[in-house]
Amino acid sequence: MIIEDEPKIREELAALLRNSLYEVVAIEKFEAVALQVQQLAPDLILLDIHLPEQDGQALCGEIRRTMEVPIIFLTSDSNAMTETNSILMGGDDFIAKPYHPSVLLARISAVLKRTGRSKLPEESVLEHNGVRLDIRSYKLQAGSRTVELSKNECKLLHYLFLHKEEVVPRLDLIEYLWDNEVFIDDNALSVTVNRIRGRLSEIDVINFIETKRGAGYKLRSKE
Repeated sequence: MIIEDEPKIREELAALLRNSLYEVVAIEKFEAVALQVQQLAPDLILLDIHLPEQDGQALCGEIRRTMEVPIIFLTSDSNAMTETNSILMGGDDFIAKPYHPSVLLARISAVLKRTGRSKLPEESVLEHNGVRLDIRSYKLQAGSRTVELSKNECKLLHYLFLHKEEVVPRLDLIEYLWDNEVFIDDNALSVTVNRIRGRLSEIDVINFIETKRGAGYKLRSKE
């Protein structure tokens, strides 16, 4: 969960996290935020300090009275006293803006592991119709054959695996893969799908992704 009142920063954070295969929810209405947190029950919170209705440190203390969710402060207010108070109020980590994306992702991963909130071990391998997708290693396997995927290839397949009983519209896939881009040529999606089909053919899997003309794509139904 992202609790950040600046829309541009909020969108950038959401895009970064989704590109790293996290599920993301962002608070956009800042009344009764602690109640929203309780209702949505996130696995981790990225929390700004300067919020419109309530100071982030006070909000952290309020959340802490009812929940043990990990909280990482992410703020431009980076002096030592602010950091100390943030940790004393119950924060699990403190990161100053501007942040480096790789450092932020590493710190998120470390907090999730330390607090036992990481869900990757049970959700990292998906299987459909004899094809296994490992989103941690970006590998695709059928039988004894394995092939490596690029980040976008893995992301697209992951989305299709999660919606394997549905026809996924092209626009949904474009927004999922490139939601942080101003404009993406529709052809980019076709190119990515064709590359995945090429990877699948390397492990002797044919017609795994079906094209539904005028609609989108769907994984082949189980035989």
